[in-house]
Amino acid sequence: MASVSVHQFAQCITSHAWSPDHSMIAFCPNNNEVHIYKLMEGKWEKIHVLHKHDQIVSGIDWSASSNRIVTVSHDRNSYVWSQEATEWVPTLVILRLNRAALCVQWSPKENKFAVGSGAKTVCICYYEQENNWWVSKLIRKRHDSSVTSVAWHPNNILLATTSTDGKCRVFSTFIKGVDTKNAAGSSTDTKFGEQIMQLDLSLSWTFGMKWSPSGNTLAYVGHNSMIYFVDDVGPSPSAQSVAFRDLPLRDVGFVHF
Repeated sequence: MASVSVHQFAQCITSHAWSPDHSMIAFCPNNNEVHIYKLMEGKWEKIHVLHKHDQIVSGIDWSASSNRIVTVSHDRNSYVWSQEATEWVPTLVILRLNRAALCVQWSPKENKFAVGSGAKTVCICYYEQENNWWVSKLIRKRHDSSVTSVAWHPNNILLATTSTDGKCRVFSTFIKGVDTKNAAGSSTDTKFGEQIMQLDLSLSWTFGMKWSPSGNTLAYVGHNSMIYFVDDVGPSPSAQSVAFRDLPLRDVGFVHF
């Protein structure tokens, strides 16, 4: 049986993300900072503290290939952090939100990232090389409440969201000049922000979700301790649910064997 070690980094952690090789972890200790710890000789040592946000950091994601960290906060802003020598250098991303940013995730190709917010809005951010800045495009008027989580389909085009309105939705995030139309599993006719599917399976808040590695199944969980599995994502999806007796479920993941 594998051994388990426990290390308490802080009294409260609002968000966290692992480095690509899992030797470091970045987390917010319930304030406006991001602390980065590294496992060295069997002990976790603090090696960086990222200061830029004005309020609690609510979302962190660490890209697997480009080694960049993206953070979002209740201050309605986002930063992309790139490592230069021994320092992490931030680049501000203006999200154009009037409510807190709540969650963030890099796309599979790491050329975009999605931000869910309390403004009933999803921001799709991408880098404009010619202008040397990050641009945010908004998916508006689709959610009836806060967006609690976002999850990218492996094709880098489709994005699933959950919300405190109890619904799960899938959108197209196709951006001309950024994406290619021959992405596997995506329609060439869908436009940015077009809603592909809406699921009304839950009668309570919906939280974390994940796509299967193949992209054929979408799983998400709810405040009612239910997990939902959706196949054939599109106009006529098939779905099943599993009920648990425990406390509300907050996240879900597919296990790779």
